[in-house]
Amino acid sequence: MNMDFVCKLPIPKDIKEQYPLTKQAIEIKEKRDKEIRDIFEGKERKLILVIGPCSADNEDSVMEYISRLVPVQEKVKDKILIVPRIYTNKPRTTGDGYKGMLHQPDPNAAADLIKGIVAIRKLHMRAINETGFLCADEMLYPDNYRYLSDLLGYVAVGARSTENQEHRLTASGIDVPVGMKNPTGGDLGVMMNSITAGQHSHDFIYRGWEVKSHGNDLTHAILRGYVDELGVSYPNYHYEDLLKLCHLYAERDLKNPAVIVDTNHANSGKKYLEQPRIAKEVLHSCRHNSDIDKIVKGFMIESYIEDGTQKIGEGIYGKSITDPCIGWEKTERLIYDLAEVY
Repeated sequence: MNMDFVCKLPIPKDIKEQYPLTKQAIEIKEKRDKEIRDIFEGKERKLILVIGPCSADNEDSVMEYISRLVPVQEKVKDKILIVPRIYTNKPRTTGDGYKGMLHQPDPNAAADLIKGIVAIRKLHMRAINETGFLCADEMLYPDNYRYLSDLLGYVAVGARSTENQEHRLTASGIDVPVGMKNPTGGDLGVMMNSITAGQHSHDFIYRGWEVKSHGNDLTHAILRGYVDELGVSYPNYHYEDLLKLCHLYAERDLKNPAVIVDTNHANSGKKYLEQPRIAKEVLHSCRHNSDIDKIVKGFMIESYIEDGTQKIGEGIYGKSITDPCIGWEKTERLIYDLAEVY
């Protein structure tokens, strides 16, 4: 093969034994899992905010950001459930560029996968132990999910992965909500097929085992906009788009019809400051149509301590090195605004 086998990585079982959850963390996860499930099943009417940095590039700044969310969550707990983003591996359109903490625990240093596996587990553990939050991550590599399977409260499958068979089948064996993004070309049929696959039982190969999944009834849609063949961005969060999704769900025998609206990416045309406006427009649609209100469960928002983005090496604390994010002041104001109108 045209590759070098650098080293054998530890299996998830060994990493979990080296870095185990405390009894308190296990109890927090059980409690938060139920809270999130109740929202997706319609037993509790709250907004889920999957909110945080585009990529978890620095442990200290990510933890400071999440710690700032704690008092905010307390103030809006009757209306909103916050699920912080700790996105530790990042898809790259061409394969080049920063691939996340899993690959590079230090963005300025060379890739080190063993250190990366330990770093992402420690970061997710810190979030639970120090803030009581159960966090979200993207399942870029299905095999790697097991390193964090006892820690995550929410899993996202990206636009470039949602058509992939391995992602779909792995999602069917996960017991927390898995959001399937619409593909970059915007075909909602692909996304709906992915949701259907995720909700059904399957026999397949996973990490060298023959496994049988039981189906994940919390597999759902994430609308993130799309891009045409000329590279022009188009949103799919408007009233008509949400109503279309209601109809697509009605055509299929799927459990817990739900959507999380991604307010950035093609929905904002990468104009990250549009995110608060987009979230408020979606809630306006909810107020005007009960079917839309039933399926909209929340938002995915890219937010960090500082506004915007920077290049790797610039060293601005709490500023994204991948997609631009809204800063803390705008974030705090947005959360309170959403709680007020929901």
